[in-house]
Amino acid sequence: MVDRLDPYPTRLTEHRDPLSRKEPIVHARNQHRWEGPLDEVALSRFERDGFLWFNGFFSRDLIEPFFDELKQMANDESLMRSDQVIQDPNSGAIRSVFGMHKLSEHFDRLTRDPRILGMVRQLLGSEVYIHQSRINDKYGFQGSGFDWHSDFETWHAEDGMPRMRAVSASLMLTDNNEFNGPLMLIPGSHRQFVPCVGETPEANWLESLKSQKLGVPDQQTLATLAERGGIQAPKGPAGSLLLFECNTLHASNENMSPWPRSNLFFVYNSVDNALQEPYAAPSQRPEFLATRSDTQPLTMHDDFPELAGQGVDPLH
Repeated sequence: MVDRLDPYPTRLTEHRDPLSRKEPIVHARNQHRWEGPLDEVALSRFERDGFLWFNGFFSRDLIEPFFDELKQMANDESLMRSDQVIQDPNSGAIRSVFGMHKLSEHFDRLTRDPRILGMVRQLLGSEVYIHQSRINDKYGFQGSGFDWHSDFETWHAEDGMPRMRAVSASLMLTDNNEFNGPLMLIPGSHRQFVPCVGETPEANWLESLKSQKLGVPDQQTLATLAERGGIQAPKGPAGSLLLFECNTLHASNENMSPWPRSNLFFVYNSVDNALQEPYAAPSQRPEFLATRSDTQPLTMHDDFPELAGQGVDPLH
């Protein structure tokens, strides 16, 4: 943490009202706005809501091989003992595994899928790299929820991400339904930055990845934003895809159903938005949470023949 002008102050000693965002939502400007797979309807929807939902984006056949790799990872004792694996605070089961694109060739190729990469480059108006990747698991009857938060608030405070110029891609590895804790989002919340209260302790990530206490907006602000924009929880079959803006407020409930919920997340950051020193934390987080060393632009990996000719028409 260094003393410099902070465009989005947070982790404060007292409440402060939300701030208007300072960056565009779609960063590609002028004629470059339409240089990509997304048409004007989709771009305007992303600007309005802060996310796009693609039902059944990939086939189940493409998703199945990922589970074999996940089983192999679960048998890797050294990996399971590492800080990259986060356990559920209630059940002790695997909650998250970070750095997935470094652990799995399948997942690495997926980050380079031409359609996803094309959309993300269009939204961010630049080349991109992977800031963070992870899988989030919620086992049946025991998966804990995630409190309301903006990813950007954490990445800005604890990783030094200077601007709102990142997009998350969430791929559903299992069906997401209303019972197994789907991701909930507040449409329009990405237009404001909500400062949060509380000083960041050293190595806060060791606890926050299990149960987030800091970086959580106050209930009155959440209520105001939800009353204004509502709450949506996109649901669909395995292979569905959600793209959401880095400042969109989101959360998820516990999994009270017998059906597991596994989602894969890739965070794409603009190469022009490289991390600095943390704005509101005493030290940098580990590389598997916040990439600093490998920020070269991603290249497309065009090895998905079944995708030829398919469009990218979002449902929401």
